[in-house]
Amino acid sequence: MIRSSRGLAAGLAGLGLIAVLAVAAPLVWGGDAAHLSGAAREGASGAHWLGTDALGRDVLARTLVATRLTLVMTLSATAIAGTIGILLGTAVWVAGPRVREAGLRLIDVMVSYPAVILALAVAAILGAGTAAAVVAIGVAWSPAFARLTANLAASVAGRDFVAAARLLGVPPHRVLVRHLLPNIAEPLLVLLSVAFAGTLTALSGLSFIGLGVQAPSYDWGALLNTGLDALYTNPAEALGPAVAITLTGVLASFVGDGLAAGADPHRIGISGRLKKAPVPVAAPAADDGEALLTVAGLRVSAGGVDLVDGVSFTVRPGEIVGVVGESGSGKSLTAMAVARLLPDTVTADAGALRLDDLDLLAGAAPDRLATEIGVVYQDPAASFNPALRLGGQLTEVLRRHRGLDRRAARTKAAEALAAVRITRPEARLRRHPHELSGGMRQRAMIASALLTGPRLLIADEPTTALDVTVQAEILDLLREANRRDGTAMLFISHDIGVIASLCHRVLVMYAGRIVEELPVGDLVAGRSRHPYTRALLDATPRVDAEGDGELTTIPGRPPAPADRAAGCAFASRCALAMPKCTEEPPAAISLGADHRAACHALDQKVEENAS
Repeated sequence: MIRSSRGLAAGLAGLGLIAVLAVAAPLVWGGDAAHLSGAAREGASGAHWLGTDALGRDVLARTLVATRLTLVMTLSATAIAGTIGILLGTAVWVAGPRVREAGLRLIDVMVSYPAVILALAVAAILGAGTAAAVVAIGVAWSPAFARLTANLAASVAGRDFVAAARLLGVPPHRVLVRHLLPNIAEPLLVLLSVAFAGTLTALSGLSFIGLGVQAPSYDWGALLNTGLDALYTNPAEALGPAVAITLTGVLASFVGDGLAAGADPHRIGISGRLKKAPVPVAAPAADDGEALLTVAGLRVSAGGVDLVDGVSFTVRPGEIVGVVGESGSGKSLTAMAVARLLPDTVTADAGALRLDDLDLLAGAAPDRLATEIGVVYQDPAASFNPALRLGGQLTEVLRRHRGLDRRAARTKAAEALAAVRITRPEARLRRHPHELSGGMRQRAMIASALLTGPRLLIADEPTTALDVTVQAEILDLLREANRRDGTAMLFISHDIGVIASLCHRVLVMYAGRIVEELPVGDLVAGRSRHPYTRALLDATPRVDAEGDGELTTIPGRPPAPADRAAGCAFASRCALAMPKCTEEPPAAISLGADHRAACHALDQKVEENAS
């Protein structure tokens, strides 16, 4: 949304008057502009305010009449520049990675050449003339649009709502039209106004040097050229077109400045942190052979560096599995690899990556992927496309993958909003996402993820960006969806207290590996065995803590992926570290039902007890 300003109002009003003049001038002053008289090269007078040219024609009338051709040429060149640049800049972000790389390099090469040089080259190839000048300037200005559009599209292409659209199988052209372009429209409007002023000057320059408009046609640049011959005898002849070019360019700049100053940034939700006392939750009974999600030997890499290193786990039907660890441990990458939402620069491979009978490594059908996996993202402000109303976004998946018509999809979407305790759901569907509070946006995101009845819900830190009161409500909604619909969940969090209050089973990740897997009952009862898990628990506030409740901190920080040791990545921060910890990666050992940990110190204790 653009807020009005005095500069913007003045610029629009001025350009509006010039547009009216462009329409009316040839009708009103066309005869005077073409009338030949014997009064050649006369100076300014009451009859001829700007004097006459070499053929006795009124210079003011010709300047006014030239407004139409000048504006038509400028608008056409700006439209060509914008169309070529915007299509190229956005197309590279909806194409594959190879096409994207080639497109970005092409944009870099185009930008490296000055616009004037590029315009002269195109004009020389096409020859002198009106059409050639318009095409030349349009092509010359297109790299500026392409570069800005590519940069803007890059920031939007990584947002959660674009990832969700791809997960839903939305075609690339619809991703471009519905999700990319509406969210970069404001800065592009600013550039359009700036480009209008630039193309006006450039077109006038081409006409001035004889490569633009050819006689008998004329624009302001051509008039400026003829007026230069009489600069010392009748400077007013050159003054008219010069003032027209300058004034129009300044008004266009006012519009650009007003658009830039009036752009209204989208509001974002407030952040907070929840600390709840762990509450044990009974896990559903299921055998490992009945696993819904199977992940075996998952590796996620970027630039030849393993970010996730050999992760294996299962999620049973109706089970909530929590993944906990510090930032950078690989939690979200693991979840996004399951949902096939990794960036193009990141690759994933696994011995097995399967959702029931759906092979996620073999390019699963978009329809099944979109309906069997739901995703709730961390930031509710980025969960939805801010340029579209909520109703269109919630009903898209139902209409595309469930075959519902508009009315039925809207009814089902309203019911889903009501199920997550959003008041007046029909009215909310007509709102833009930024008109909702952060908690309401996240509840709407949960409703959207559950609309198709997915068998697996991936919640990637869905409570981190919310205040403490709303966080508790979101956890209740997820717990209710699990109990009501039997939806299995993969819940990602850095907060082990939240994990313990919601999940049935816990995966503790550190430096791209699972270091411990245990039932939530063992976690709450203090039967965790890995030093890292114990350190996380000691650093977590508890409302039932006895004594002074003093918290401990974990010394040091997790290593960068490229700096991880060959052995245990936690060794440099671990009080139980042994020499072999830095040399050999520990293997996971069984400590009970659904309880495994990878630690050399535990392995040694097991061996001692066995002997």
